[in-house]
Amino acid sequence: CNMEPKWLEWSTLIRGVVGSTAHGLALEGTDDLDELAVCVEPINEVLTLSQPFEQHVFRTATERTGKHDERSQVGDIDRTTFSLRKFCRLAASGNPTVLLLFYTPQLSVLRSPGGQLREMASLFVSKEAGKRFLGYMHGQRQRLLGERGQKRVKRPELEDKHGYDTKYAMHILRLGMQGVELLKTGRLILPMGESARSYLRGVREGKSSLEHVLGRATELELDLKEALAETRLPEHPDRPAIEKWMQITYLETWKGSQPLWKPEGLGFTTVA
Repeated sequence: CNMEPKWLEWSTLIRGVVGSTAHGLALEGTDDLDELAVCVEPINEVLTLSQPFEQHVFRTATERTGKHDERSQVGDIDRTTFSLRKFCRLAASGNPTVLLLFYTPQLSVLRSPGGQLREMASLFVSKEAGKRFLGYMHGQRQRLLGERGQKRVKRPELEDKHGYDTKYAMHILRLGMQGVELLKTGRLILPMGESARSYLRGVREGKSSLEHVLGRATELELDLKEALAETRLPEHPDRPAIEKWMQITYLETWKGSQPLWKPEGLGFTTVA
């Protein structure tokens, strides 16, 4: 369902801009707005006999047309809100998109636990993240060329004009650049530096041939492998510390917002 649950707004810890806008790669008058958020869902959304809440996707394109697969237009919002549990799981595994929420400067919601989460970024970043960037980059390159699964051409107008989906290709190279940056520095700077932005925008605008893009992608894959071998990042994220903080955050949030219950006879009565 596209409609957001009523409790989602007050339970959101952090919400920020990701995607091309956060990277500094959006072209004026062409892009939608991608947002990522994290919430502590109510206890009844976790301790339930049905499927526990894990994420909610809101799209203004769907709101406007009623179609879930409607392509976003300029100015549309695509917002994914993860449960804290799922966000931490994905971030610890090094998911490149999820990690952006630690570094984006464009935040529209930031409550105290969300600030704590951002301060814990170093607990999540490890060699596992570098491997994930490399895997994403390699997989997307294969899909661009139709070598793995269905060719993902979401922008036929770009393929008609340039011979390939230049925006998709741009993000393949971006993944390589940011993967190397993360492994060398332990963090990401958003938006990207002007030199990288200028080059990547040129790719998006069709100023580079597909052959050049593929050659640069090969170089970046090699750079990523070298950075993985030389990085000082830990082998794995600090999952025990992440889990402890996550558990405390859930318990403290629920304690402050949920009524206590005790059984009385055949029903339940709120404890004063």
